[in-house]
Amino acid sequence: MNLVTEVGFWSEIKLEIIREYASAYSQVLSAQKFPSLYHVYIDAFAGAGFHVSRKTGDWVLGSPLIALETIPPFKEYHFIDLDGGRASLLREAAGRYGSNVWVYEGNANQVLLNDVFPRVRYEDYRRGLCLLDPYGLHYTWEVVSTAGKMRSIELFLNFPVAAMNRTVLLRDPSVADQREIQRMTAFWGDDSWREAAYTTKRSLFGDLEKLENPAMAEAYRRRLQDVAGFNYVSEPLPMRNSKNAPLYYLILASQKPAASAIITDIFHKYRQRRR
Repeated sequence: MNLVTEVGFWSEIKLEIIREYASAYSQVLSAQKFPSLYHVYIDAFAGAGFHVSRKTGDWVLGSPLIALETIPPFKEYHFIDLDGGRASLLREAAGRYGSNVWVYEGNANQVLLNDVFPRVRYEDYRRGLCLLDPYGLHYTWEVVSTAGKMRSIELFLNFPVAAMNRTVLLRDPSVADQREIQRMTAFWGDDSWREAAYTTKRSLFGDLEKLENPAMAEAYRRRLQDVAGFNYVSEPLPMRNSKNAPLYYLILASQKPAASAIITDIFHKYRQRRR
């Protein structure tokens, strides 16, 4: 397995967006007094901490090292990766930043719920920014809904629509693998994803008509607000491949109105760049 991943143009854009929002978030939380807040950065699918640019061949800082370089700094950093080799590389890269860095090797959902989220309780005046940026349907609705109930954690989400289309949201849903269906249900929280993905209207060939990607992303955005209980959820920002097809959407879910203005400005800038 290649421990250091190669990233394309839109992955580098995503990392720029994370850099900008993490900086703004840390500035706001560091400035708050009466009460002062202890703010934490969490990266659930952290990788090795750095990448290689597909275009230039240069090293590119990954989201964990971007967070560690953020000024003003976060009070704690929690990084998780399932792969022991990547976790080992990240542990080595992060070691020079101090003793307030934890690197976990394991299932992100379990580590978040059992080890990390309990350190960011609202009543302890702690707040967290959590990045959920996997390559597929690897985080669960239990993690998302727990963060919403806690009221202390903002989520920066990768909504992996290409992975969904490839594995479970097929034109003929009857041929989808049962394991992928179960994974989709765990990701969504129940089987209402079927209603979000398909209309009851039949196509000319008698199949259920599959809805387009933006409709699916918008349905999940509403679910984050209405079911998970986040007060503010951003408009999904599509991140595309070289053929301009959406690979995934970035979504920010927060309890704070200030998040709305910050992420709207950042997303607008990168929407303009795409044009």
